[in-house]
Amino acid sequence: MKKALLIMTFSALAAGCADNAIPKAQLPELDLSNPLLAQWDTPYQTPPFSKIELSHYEPAFDAAIACSRAEIEAIVSNPAKPTFGNTIVALERQGELLGRIEGIFYNLLEADTSDEMQAIAQRVQPKLTELANDISLNPALFARVKAVYEHPGRLDKEDKKLLEDTYKSFARQGAALSDADKELYRKYTSELSSLTLQFGQNALAATNAFTLNITDPKVVAELPAFVKEGLAADAKARGEKGWTVTLQAPSYVPFMTYSSNRALKEKLWRASNSRSLGGEFDNTAIIKQIANTRLKIANLLGYKCYADYVLEERMAENTATVNAFLKELLDETKQYADRDYRTVNGYAASKGFKGDLMPWDWAYYSQKYRDEKYALNDEVVKPYLELENVKKGVFLLANKLYGLNFTPNDKIEVYHPDVTAYDVTDADGRFMAVLYLDFFPRESKRSGAWMTEFRGTKIVDKKETRPLVSLVMNFTKPTETTPSLLTFDEFNTFLHEFGHSLHGMLAEGRYESLNGTNVYRDFVELPSQVMENWATEKEYLDLWAKHYQTGEPIPAEIVDRIVAAQNYLAAYLNVRQLSFGMTDMAWHTLTEPFEGDVEQFEVASMAPTQVMPVVAGTAMAPSFGHIFSGGYAAGYYGYKWAEVLAADAFSLFKEKGIFDREAAAAFRGNVLSKGGTEHPMELYVRFRGHKPETKALIDKMGLTE
Repeated sequence: MKKALLIMTFSALAAGCADNAIPKAQLPELDLSNPLLAQWDTPYQTPPFSKIELSHYEPAFDAAIACSRAEIEAIVSNPAKPTFGNTIVALERQGELLGRIEGIFYNLLEADTSDEMQAIAQRVQPKLTELANDISLNPALFARVKAVYEHPGRLDKEDKKLLEDTYKSFARQGAALSDADKELYRKYTSELSSLTLQFGQNALAATNAFTLNITDPKVVAELPAFVKEGLAADAKARGEKGWTVTLQAPSYVPFMTYSSNRALKEKLWRASNSRSLGGEFDNTAIIKQIANTRLKIANLLGYKCYADYVLEERMAENTATVNAFLKELLDETKQYADRDYRTVNGYAASKGFKGDLMPWDWAYYSQKYRDEKYALNDEVVKPYLELENVKKGVFLLANKLYGLNFTPNDKIEVYHPDVTAYDVTDADGRFMAVLYLDFFPRESKRSGAWMTEFRGTKIVDKKETRPLVSLVMNFTKPTETTPSLLTFDEFNTFLHEFGHSLHGMLAEGRYESLNGTNVYRDFVELPSQVMENWATEKEYLDLWAKHYQTGEPIPAEIVDRIVAAQNYLAAYLNVRQLSFGMTDMAWHTLTEPFEGDVEQFEVASMAPTQVMPVVAGTAMAPSFGHIFSGGYAAGYYGYKWAEVLAADAFSLFKEKGIFDREAAAAFRGNVLSKGGTEHPMELYVRFRGHKPETKALIDKMGLTE
């Protein structure tokens, strides 16, 4: 077995200032036959996925954790006086090997998982939590950090932000607790880590566990050809006859939208909205444990509730501001959401429907009404949204705004055959990033869409490392006869996630922890939400949207209908999002342990936002991964918060022109490239010239009377 003894060496940060140098760490022997531990002779040091086997992960994690511990020990035992360089920068740089391994493992755990991989995660997660606690609760280490914080010396703005974030991170992770309370903190965080991991695994398993196989051609006869082809392809892939509907969005949503079979749609809707609510993959007990453990952590750190703890480091700053924000938006839009429901309900009645629309009826009749009012549906739009062409259109937008170019690079290894990799360069030919695109659903991938990074941006010893960015989606698959044709919502999702990727690809800064999407949660959605605005801009669509068979440009009347329909059901959709934000806040403003009924808690927390009838035996919380396993606890409001920012931000492009390079340069220079190097409100005001106002979103939704 080939081994090497590595000794990490670093140069001094300032010439002639030896005590400022990052201390050398005596690192353990590494098994360089393990590709996760070896140097990578690959384009841009991208991961050699084909060489990585599941058996490599645990030994690599153990070795990297040992390296991290050695690096921490070198900082703590350094006899030199604590300085920004030998303590704060040293902390920022430590754990590079571990971060590289985590970047691969946890991204693939979401995008291409397996039972064995999930078992590895269960074994590894406690070790990582223990390491994190050993660092944050180390009294000697915190003493050095505190010494630098109290006597920082002369630092530039970026250095000051790193110092402030580092000190706050220690304080907010229990560094100032008594020894007894530190042990409690260790216990609670370890439990929480395991619980959130199990929650996500249960939700994925519950999603995959339900399918509906249809063998009667009469049941699917009314469905559009693209829907039938997709369902047939799913059935074939499963070795089934006929047509199979799953709970994955590209299968579930079209069936709910185009089928008139109420019985089957009710069955599907109930299955989707009761995932992990009881049964084999039950998450209800886990939800209570997560909420109660978070409360314990908050109380231990001196906060009344978990939301108070979280929001201290957000643009909103406190619970009162978030609750007031959600209430203001609800007060401004609820009456219009109720009107949306009455409108569609009345339309259904005019078509012979008896009684009030239930949730499983909504997609069908709201789409029918939209078809009649705007002559617009997926069948009309999809032929002009062939995935490869949409991709070109998205790349074109990035080029027109920021001068970016995207070149396929088949020499870069990918982790699944569905994935493609691109070199991203700017107008001057400077390499900016690698972009991985992973478009289609599979059982090994969780639902939804997201941007992530295998590696972020940093500068060490004047050498810049550029990011490896990945976009993961669950778009409509191609069939044997038809390429992937996107719905308009999928196109919008592409733009949204691509906005996140721009935040990563255009990052400029010395410290990885301050770059790209490492910003406050209620600011991180601004770059993504603002990109959605181009989806309904005629000037943009005219440049690239063409029929996949004839090459005919998208007709002006269709674009006009898209623009006219952009605010269809805007109030209803807004209130639906508010309901998610409000139930999130309800769970995380608990001040006493919760042992009640999860379903009834949700009913009560969503009551002010309720538009459609409540259905017993269903609840979204047991599969609400954003807040129970995805990092958005006490933060889901951030989508609406960022929507306000995005509405106000895009108004500048509307004033100057949607491809205006001056406006784009201002957004890039003050938002996209800055990451978390400054407070987001300062960055936003510098870009826009004023603070955002809720009225911008109300106006955008067309609800101003």
